[in-house]
Amino acid sequence: MSEELKNSPISPLEDFDWDAFEKGETKKNESYEALEAAYDKSLGAIKDKEVTEGTVISINKREVVVNIGYKSDGIIPFNEFRYNPDLKVGDTVEVFVENQEDSKGQLVLSHKKARTAKSWERVNQALENDEIIKGYIKCRTKGGMIVDVFGIEAFLPGSQIDVKPIRDYDMFVDKTMEFKVVKINQEYKNVVVSHKALIEAELEQQRKEIIAKLEKGQVLEGTVKNITSYGVFIDLGGVDGLIHITDLSWGRVNNPADIVEPDQKLNVVILDFDEEKKRIALGLKQLQPHPWDKLDENLKVGDKVTGKVVVMTDYGAFVEIAPGVEGLIHVSEMSWSQHLRSAQDFLKVGDEVEAVILTLDRDERKMSLGIKQLKENPWDKIEEKYPVGSKHNAKVRNFTNFGVFVELEEGVDGLIHISDLSWTKKIKHPSEFTQIGADIEVVVLEIDKDNRRLSLGHKQLEDNPWDNFETIYTVGSIHEGTITELLDKGAVISLPYGVEGFATPKHLVKEDGTPAKQDEKLQFKVIEFNKDAKRIILSHSRIFEDEQKAEARKARKASSKQQAAEDQTVAQSSNIEKTTLGDIDALAELKQKLEKGE
Repeated sequence: MSEELKNSPISPLEDFDWDAFEKGETKKNESYEALEAAYDKSLGAIKDKEVTEGTVISINKREVVVNIGYKSDGIIPFNEFRYNPDLKVGDTVEVFVENQEDSKGQLVLSHKKARTAKSWERVNQALENDEIIKGYIKCRTKGGMIVDVFGIEAFLPGSQIDVKPIRDYDMFVDKTMEFKVVKINQEYKNVVVSHKALIEAELEQQRKEIIAKLEKGQVLEGTVKNITSYGVFIDLGGVDGLIHITDLSWGRVNNPADIVEPDQKLNVVILDFDEEKKRIALGLKQLQPHPWDKLDENLKVGDKVTGKVVVMTDYGAFVEIAPGVEGLIHVSEMSWSQHLRSAQDFLKVGDEVEAVILTLDRDERKMSLGIKQLKENPWDKIEEKYPVGSKHNAKVRNFTNFGVFVELEEGVDGLIHISDLSWTKKIKHPSEFTQIGADIEVVVLEIDKDNRRLSLGHKQLEDNPWDNFETIYTVGSIHEGTITELLDKGAVISLPYGVEGFATPKHLVKEDGTPAKQDEKLQFKVIEFNKDAKRIILSHSRIFEDEQKAEARKARKASSKQQAAEDQTVAQSSNIEKTTLGDIDALAELKQKLEKGE
């Protein structure tokens, strides 16, 4: 409504001539003329597409009738006022003049458009002034709710509805609540509101008052507000505190829900608080005496106790022998074996065990336990059960480069050196001979009781075949062999009776000049046999080389015999020649004598 109309209200005329009006007389008196002038003036003061103010003159479930000082009243749908459930007759509201007169002669108004026209100005003012405003929750949406604020659809995140987690969003639909504007995006015309901010503001004042009165050691009553995996949040009447899982009970707690339940009332003690960070640490177990203080005074080292495994680690097991009283069984105290394994190999959570107290410190509230002590130490009678020379079955447990660790029984381990695995095979690594977990027969070679060591052998189960090999693989003897491995320095040759020999590259050259190949089967001559070192040196090329040398010697020998024969023939010929000449001389002398008549 314009200021001019407000200052010049229209009142009914006391001297209006109703009889003349009914008769159709058009004579106008001064009062009527004044009324007509005021009416014409009001028509000129209202324009289409403008925002003005009006007065609510009636309300029903469907419509709100508003008088803006025009010749007729305007009707506005009630749902445009749903954000304001307190609307009543006589309230002044803003309206937008859609049309002064529609086809039915009706004044068309809109409250929603009037609100929208000024909504951004109001929303920005509310944000700037930290103002509390009312809004109508229209519906749910992803992540929150849609709220009508001054005709604008604002977003209410689910986390901003209340300080407590909300499980049912639908319960807030169609409700009018108070909000604070917390964020506005001017570019996209987005508004974010919060109801939680109002609650937090109230709680903040309560917190300050409560925290100001807090003292360490103070016992308060609280209500379980929320249970998490790491602890329990307690409502102390406007301020929350946390009982950490370790402060719920003197015993082990796997799940806080096993100790408390939602909305449970209980007494708690204040352990610590930080006024700046507004954190309050609470305790529940501290209201109960410590279990160690109630531990049997007669309990001592060496006593046997029973308990339940509550926690497992790689290095041991924690056993609860009484609520809140635990002892550690280190993995080294679970078995007499010197090869430490994981504690999970022996025990698991929930196992009921009997153990011996090894150490007990009441001041430090620590206890160590052992279970291997319940069994006899096998090394106490090791020489009786495993004398030198005795044979046993063992299980392969581990490999090293120099041998195999085996277990004869729990707590009794021994080592088979790699050289004691086989009489004949050249073993580079024990994995070539056996495998972990396999059974193997052994002979006790040596006992070191002080250091808990057994030297074992496997090859000693059989006689030393090298005593026989010495008569078979004599130097110069020839045997068939197969090349099983070619190396830079030579080849490994498999010979009969499970023995291996070795030949250098120059002894692997065949008669045609080509080198021997992998898996090739050839004849080899023994050129060296060493029983102590278990070494046989072979040669293939020496076979035909020796044959060639023998033939050469034979040829040379035959040549020498032929030369000797020739030399003898020449000598004989010389003798014949000499005899013939002698005879000629004798005959000549005889002839001469005859001629002289002698």
